[in-house]
Amino acid sequence: MANEALLIVDMSNDFVADNGTLTVGKTAQEIVAYIKDLATSFLEEGNVVVVSMDAHQPNDPHFELWPPHNIVGTEGQQLYGDLYDWFQNNKDNESLIYTPKTNYNAFFQTNLAETLRSLGVEKVHTVGVTTDICDFLTVAGADAEGFKTVIHKRGVATFTDLGETMVNHMKRCFHTQVIE
Repeated sequence: MANEALLIVDMSNDFVADNGTLTVGKTAQEIVAYIKDLATSFLEEGNVVVVSMDAHQPNDPHFELWPPHNIVGTEGQQLYGDLYDWFQNNKDNESLIYTPKTNYNAFFQTNLAETLRSLGVEKVHTVGVTTDICDFLTVAGADAEGFKTVIHKRGVATFTDLGETMVNHMKRCFHTQVIE
């Protein structure tokens, strides 16, 4: 059984593509190769990879706070670029899990914690977007569920100037291991 999992958070067309409705843009596009290589490595080592993706309905109250994004079934919700191809090539691997979420925190009202525990996971690595919102709150959720946490600085991006601050905050608050 695997004792580590990689969580790929919100790497959708809406968050990454140039024309995404809530895009991080180029900085998110630049982390795709790192995430893809890391995910491949995790699967080859017998560990778990989770694609955690925002999944909103068209009338979601969330859109009172943010522009509509990641609406279920749209191209905007699909994995971006090479990550989409990587997922299609690996989707039959039982160590690859797709988990929709309606909250910033991938653990909130999902069965992710139970699934990871049932697979023997003790440590959760996080990559994706955005560093200061969904990544931060997912790390907080993992910590609250009793998992050790790791953040990969080369695998996260944001559209604010708070990325470095929040990585340091994860380290301080949750004793998150930071991989440069």
